[in-house]
Amino acid sequence: MGMDPPITSLKNPLVKQIRKLHQTKERQQQGQFLLEGTHLIQEAAAVGYPLTCLCYTSDWQVRYGTLWGQLNQQTTEMRLVSPAVLKGMSTTVHPDGVVAIAPRRESVAIPTAEPSLGVVLERLQDPGNVGTIMRTAAAAGSDGLWVSRDSADIDHPKTLRASAGQWFRMPLAVLEALPPAVAHWQQKSIQIVATTPTADLDYWDLDLRVPTVFLLGNEGAGLSAELLGMATHRVKISLAAGVESLNVAIAAALLLYEARRQRSQ
Repeated sequence: MGMDPPITSLKNPLVKQIRKLHQTKERQQQGQFLLEGTHLIQEAAAVGYPLTCLCYTSDWQVRYGTLWGQLNQQTTEMRLVSPAVLKGMSTTVHPDGVVAIAPRRESVAIPTAEPSLGVVLERLQDPGNVGTIMRTAAAAGSDGLWVSRDSADIDHPKTLRASAGQWFRMPLAVLEALPPAVAHWQQKSIQIVATTPTADLDYWDLDLRVPTVFLLGNEGAGLSAELLGMATHRVKISLAAGVESLNVAIAAALLLYEARRQRSQ
C-alpha cells in the first residue's frame, strides 16, 4: 500500500469520486463519507473505524509518520497526492494535508433503549448545530442522541468537524419516526422535557436527576406539535427583553449542563 505514483491531477477518478462526497446525494449513493483533517482521522483510528482510502501530502506524512504507519496497516488504500489535489478534495479553506473516505453507517453506536440522559433532535437543518450538540452531549455525559431522518446529515463534513471527533464515540441513532421512541420512554417513566417560551417553569427548577430526555426542534420552527405534545414537562429558558431566542446548540448546552450540575451534587 502507498506505492502508487502520487496523484497530481484533479481529473483523477479517485479525486472525482472524493469530490462528489461533498454532496448528500453522493454520500448516500456511494455509501461513504469524507473525513477531513488529522484530528478526525486520529479519532477514527483510535476507535478502529474502518477507512476505505487515505489521501495525504508528503509534508503530512513527514509530520505524522507514526500515525501514517498505523493507518497503513488498517486502511484499504493509501494515496500520496499533491497539495493542490488535497485542497481540491477538501471542503475546508485551509486543509491540513489529509483526507479519508470511510463507509457510512446509520448509527455510530446504538444508544441504550432507556437512557439516563438523552437528546432528541427533530428537523435540525444546520449540520454545525448537529455536530456541536453531539460534542456537547458527549461532554455532559449523555448516553444517547436520536436524530430525525429529515435533519442535517450526521456525516455531513460540517457535522463531523463540529463534533470534534465525538461522532465516533457518541451513541447515536437516525430514526424515520421519533414519536415511537418517545412513547417507549414515557412507558418507562422517563421524563420528556421540551423548551417553550410559554412555559411557567424555568429549566433549572425541574428535577433533572431522574432519567431525562430533552427534545430539541428545528432552528426556526421549533418542535412539531406532535412531539411537543408528547413532552411530560415543558420548561423555558428565560431571555432578556428584546432577545427572541437562543441558538439550539446553546439551548442544548444549558439543559445538559444543568442536568450534570444537579446530578453532581
